[in-house]
Amino acid sequence: MASNFQEVVLTSSPDGPITGYDSLSGVISSEFTGSRSPRNGLCVVGKKLVAVSHVSAETGLGSVHLYNWYCKTPFHNLAVPEPVAPLAATGDGLFLFVGGLSGQIHTLSLPSGDLVQSFPAHRNAVSCLEINDDESLVLSGSDDGTITVIPLYNLVSSSKRRKRDTILCRFVGHQGSVTSIYCGFGGGNYCTIMSSSLDGTCKIWSLMHGTHIRSIKFPGPMLSVLMDSTESEFYAAGVDGVIYKGALKASSRQAVEEARKIVPLKQKHYGPVVSIQMLSGGHNLATASEDGNVWVWDIQSGEVVRILGHEMKIISSLVVAKVYHDAESRVVTMKYTGGGGGFSTKELQRPIGVVELKQRLNVAVQDRVRSVTNLESAFGIYENLLKLVVKQAKGGKESDSSDNDDEGQDEDETENV
Repeated sequence: MASNFQEVVLTSSPDGPITGYDSLSGVISSEFTGSRSPRNGLCVVGKKLVAVSHVSAETGLGSVHLYNWYCKTPFHNLAVPEPVAPLAATGDGLFLFVGGLSGQIHTLSLPSGDLVQSFPAHRNAVSCLEINDDESLVLSGSDDGTITVIPLYNLVSSSKRRKRDTILCRFVGHQGSVTSIYCGFGGGNYCTIMSSSLDGTCKIWSLMHGTHIRSIKFPGPMLSVLMDSTESEFYAAGVDGVIYKGALKASSRQAVEEARKIVPLKQKHYGPVVSIQMLSGGHNLATASEDGNVWVWDIQSGEVVRILGHEMKIISSLVVAKVYHDAESRVVTMKYTGGGGGFSTKELQRPIGVVELKQRLNVAVQDRVRSVTNLESAFGIYENLLKLVVKQAKGGKESDSSDNDDEGQDEDETENV
C-alpha cells in the first residue's frame, strides 16, 4: 500500500499554542493548546506522540503534557518532582528524560508517566538534553557550563549505582550556560559532539578521547548549533539573529585556514534564534526566532525560500516530525515501529481512541520492562562471576574498598573520564 510522509515543523511558546506547519506549503497542519512551554521543552515521543514541558501560570509548578495527533488538548498530564524544561525521548516512545532546575535528570516510563529514577547530573539546572543516533547515550548540558554523557541504560534501569559508575564522561569548558548539544553519527564512543553556550562560543568535543577539540568564538551569546548530514559543515545561531555557517573538515592543509572562516548567511532574523533543524534530508534548514518567525532556508544557496508563521507569539522551541499519510484512507498517522504491541500503518487507517491507545502502549511498556529486568539479571550474574574470577586470581583476597567511596569523592574526581 502506497504511503508517503509529510514533514511538520512544530513550534512551542511560553504563552501560546504548539503549532505545526507543513514544511513545504507553510500551511498550519496542527495546533495544540493548554501548554506554556519553556525553552527546549518540546520533543516528539516515538512516532506518534508529542511531549511538552508545562509551567503553570497560577502556581509556577511544572509538569509534562502528552499530546497525540487526534486531539488539540493534552490527553495525559505527567507529574514531575520539580519544574522541568528540556526533554528528550527514546525512539520507541517508552522513556522520556526531563531536565530539572535542581540539575537532576528524571526518567519517566511512558505512557504511564511513572518515575523510573532521578539522577543528579549537574550542580545547576539542566538546560538541554540530547540522545545520540544509536540511542546508547544521553547527553545533558547545564547552566553550570558542563556537559554530562550517561549511558542510556543507566537512566532507564531502576538499579542503584554510584554517581561515578553512572556517568561515562563529563566535559568542562564553557563559561556560561550550555544552550544546545548536537551529537554526530557513529554511536557509542565514536561520535563527535558540538555544543553552544551563552559564553559566545561553540565547542567541539571528542567522546572517544574525552577531550576538547576546538572552540569557535562568536560576537554574542549562542543558542543553537547543529552539523549537516555529512558532518563536514555546521550551523550556529544566537541572540544577534544571524545564522553562521562554518566548516568542520578541510580537504588539504592549504584549505585549513579557509575552512576555519565563519560565514554569516545572507538574511538575518529580527530576534534571537532559539533553534536550528534540518529538513528535506539535509537540503533545507529551518530556523526559529523569538519574535515568532520560522524560516526555511535552501542550504546550497544560503537563502530563505519559505516563511512559516507571520509575527505569531514568542517561540521557545522548534522540532521536526515526520507525519505519515495513508493514501487510501486519508487519515493522518504517525508511524510507530516499536516492538511488542506496536502499531502498523494498516492498523492506523482508522482513528484510535485514547483508551485504546493507552491499552496498546501499555503492552509495549510491559514488554520493555521485562526485557530490562532480564538484562539486569544477566548483568548481575556476570558481575558475580567476575568477582569470583578476581577472588581466585588474588588467592582469595578481595578488596571492596572502592564500594566505600562517598558522594564527595565522586564529585572531586577528574571531569573527563
